[in-house]
Amino acid sequence: MKLVHTIEELRRDLAEARAGGKKIGLVPTMGALHEGHASLVRRSVEDNGVTVVSVFLNPTQFNDKKDLERYPRTLEADCRLLKAVGADFVFAPSVEEVYPEPDTRTFSYPPVDTVMEGAFRPGHFNGVCQVVSKLFAIVEPDRAYFGEKDFQQIAVVRAMAEDLGFNVEIVPCPVVREKSGLAMSSRNTLLTEEEKAMAANIYAVLAKSKSFATNHTLAETRRYVVDSLNAIVGLEVQYFSIVDGGSLQDVDRWSDSDDIVGCITVYCGHLPVRLIDHIRYKG
Repeated sequence: MKLVHTIEELRRDLAEARAGGKKIGLVPTMGALHEGHASLVRRSVEDNGVTVVSVFLNPTQFNDKKDLERYPRTLEADCRLLKAVGADFVFAPSVEEVYPEPDTRTFSYPPVDTVMEGAFRPGHFNGVCQVVSKLFAIVEPDRAYFGEKDFQQIAVVRAMAEDLGFNVEIVPCPVVREKSGLAMSSRNTLLTEEEKAMAANIYAVLAKSKSFATNHTLAETRRYVVDSLNAIVGLEVQYFSIVDGGSLQDVDRWSDSDDIVGCITVYCGHLPVRLIDHIRYKG
């Protein structure tokens, strides 16, 4: 495995791999890697001749500076994990390498980027599109791998790739969970053990709501989830949207779509830490 810090060196190495007929897989990350990331890398290693993992804490997708400052930075540990799961290249550039000049590009893909995270984190998806489009241009991957925990992000990245004409297959991969059911996230490292136990209620309630939904209306199910989680000291729901899995638009009745997903964001603990998750009701 090779650690690369510059675009020039990475392009040179990948040109050699491409000339040898190898397919290239990309796993974009912001570091602080865990088993969820490892599962993406393993999938890429299975599918491709070369796997590139980017480790870059992208400042343009943080609308909260404190959130950016708190985000864990663990490159040495990340490299150990990536070597163990078979990555070929780790691309860990500086901010100046990725953004030699401010990126003033704007991306707009309504309706998928204007709801949920798009509504509550203005500019977030614009920053995601800025950095992912740069990574696609640098790496020119055949396939790119994203975890379904960031359910909405996958839809936005797909729209961006199509808009800019990138010839890349976007490969969504299943959520990886801790034994408690808590979706694995780099942000989990900011939680105390007590807060992690508290946060495990997020998926527990979502899972129960799937059974609840079989004989309750969609509105009743939404209320059940929000009220159940807000009743737990230390948890506060920011939003819970039940949406069409394709358009990401709210649905009012279970009969409105054959693909229905509940997407949630919950604040947990003393900092507090912002956690996202989702549950598929239909489809």
